[in-house]
Amino acid sequence: MKRITLITTALSFSFLALTAFTSCSKNDDNSNDTGGKENVFNNTNSNLKDLRPVTHRLEFPKLKGGKSIILTHKLSDGEVNYSVEWDVEKKSNRWTCYQIYASNAKQTVKRKDQKSANLYPMDPLWPANAFFTYDPYRGSGYDHGHLCPSQDRVNSRESNDQTFYLSNMQPQVHDFNAGIWEVMERKMRTYITYTSGLKDTLFICRGGTIDKQGQYTYIRNNFIVPTYFFSAALMKYKVRGQGDWQYKAIGFWFKHESNSRTSLTPYVVSIKELEEKTGIDFFCNLPDNIEQDVENKTPGQMIIVWNIR
Repeated sequence: MKRITLITTALSFSFLALTAFTSCSKNDDNSNDTGGKENVFNNTNSNLKDLRPVTHRLEFPKLKGGKSIILTHKLSDGEVNYSVEWDVEKKSNRWTCYQIYASNAKQTVKRKDQKSANLYPMDPLWPANAFFTYDPYRGSGYDHGHLCPSQDRVNSRESNDQTFYLSNMQPQVHDFNAGIWEVMERKMRTYITYTSGLKDTLFICRGGTIDKQGQYTYIRNNFIVPTYFFSAALMKYKVRGQGDWQYKAIGFWFKHESNSRTSLTPYVVSIKELEEKTGIDFFCNLPDNIEQDVENKTPGQMIIVWNIR
């Protein structure tokens, strides 16, 4: 397997202190464009001192470090597809983060052929000994639960195939994976379509709990099964007739169990509460004033603003 190649481009302290979020190139870089001049002087919890520019994107939470590494999957044209924080010691995904915007919301291909001989391949970015030498999902009774869903990446064959890497999976009970979790995935896809505003962007971070005692169990050979699953989403958008960017965020917290319900309202939590439950600092690269505003909205406020049923 390939070893991770670290980006070695150094960012000077003065640049980090003075930079405003600015758009780089394609829509996938909208994460760095707040549409204004918000500086990051007081953004003490961001990833902006990390030498890998990809970690500065808005979908990224605060990096855990330690035994965890970042795996970023890019397409052949250089566009970022999704990123993973992988715990090498636990051999488990902590979270997957990615963006949805107009151009990658277009459906041009079908889901990867389920009869593929290698449907769930090993991640080519894994360093040695980062995962099992076999697929531990097989025969476990759990689904290969996508964190960046296949259906969120049907804009190209390459982007869809990458979502099937084992690093983008967590074990899920089938009636959870095909139940309330899928309901949430479908709902989030409705906010950005191919005909959406060209700069509206949805920033998503999802995972299963692997850190706190009581929030995961082990099955054979220390294969982790999360007790809870979470999803955090941030939307950057413009209101017709207004020039400034607007932001809204929403969190979901699910007990990992068979669940065929169709209403998402019981599972909505504030981003602040989701951070307390998971120990993960979401959307840390936002300017502090925006971060504090979106993470403190109540579930009731989010249900209205996001039109949750």
